[in-house]
Amino acid sequence: MIDVQRLRILREVALHGSFSGAAAALLLTPSAVSQQVATLERTLGAPVVHRSTRGVVLTEPGRLLVEAAETISAELRHTQDRIDRLTTGRTTLTVVTFTSGGRYLLPAALARFTAGHPDVELTVLEREPEDSLPMVREGRADLALAYHFDEPLPIRPGDRSRLAWTPLMDDPMSVVMPAGHEFAGRASVDLAEVAAERWVMGCLKTGAFLHRYATLAGFELRVSASTTDYFFAQVLVAAGVGIALIPQVALQPSAELAVVPIRPPRPARYVGVAVAHRRLAEPHVAGLADALRLAVPGAPAARP
Repeated sequence: MIDVQRLRILREVALHGSFSGAAAALLLTPSAVSQQVATLERTLGAPVVHRSTRGVVLTEPGRLLVEAAETISAELRHTQDRIDRLTTGRTTLTVVTFTSGGRYLLPAALARFTAGHPDVELTVLEREPEDSLPMVREGRADLALAYHFDEPLPIRPGDRSRLAWTPLMDDPMSVVMPAGHEFAGRASVDLAEVAAERWVMGCLKTGAFLHRYATLAGFELRVSASTTDYFFAQVLVAAGVGIALIPQVALQPSAELAVVPIRPPRPARYVGVAVAHRRLAEPHVAGLADALRLAVPGAPAARP
């Protein structure tokens, strides 16, 4: 029989990439963590990690066990929530969102949802997708409003994530520049035309996209400021610090700024909702997901 506590230890090892990191998180010694993993391997009859001087990496059996550990943890949280609802009579719902998407979609979505479900106690948390998706997977949140850029979807059909991804909208990027910039009156601009400008980064992922573009185009990107807030980035652009690549939902109208769309192929963020498969049929979770869909401008009033 596989010991659940040892699964929890293996999950921490996978999360931190080392016995010492897992030990610190679990308030154990690295030796104790190593012994528990070794006992798990003897029980299983197969190695669960590859050990090296650079840390540890999960084997395929190890990955299967970590997935099982995440499922068990999520199911226990879900069961605890159901028991809490039975004993207290309260229904709680936790939604986790990225900042600009939350500002753009959540006010209308939550107004619609709370009007139809006044008994539900809502908690809204702010996280980027790399943090919000694991929270939904592990049962620490019920729903995530998330996005991805030009990389594959964060959840793909048939994967082991146990998450369902519902696309909501495309969020195209534009170049935001001072109103007096030479390109300010243009209907559109090719990214190559402004690539050599000084740039203000509005988030790490935008910066990564621009750095990839610069590498492929064979020039060095000049970064004058880096932030984790698209709205602050636009303040810096208005101050003349540089230009910025800003998604549509984060645009801040200002007489001091000009917004110029990028010519195709136009980079975009792809916004959607992530829900654990086991929660899809729950009326409150489905209701909030539907309210988010209806909050997208131009969304049809009924499901297709």
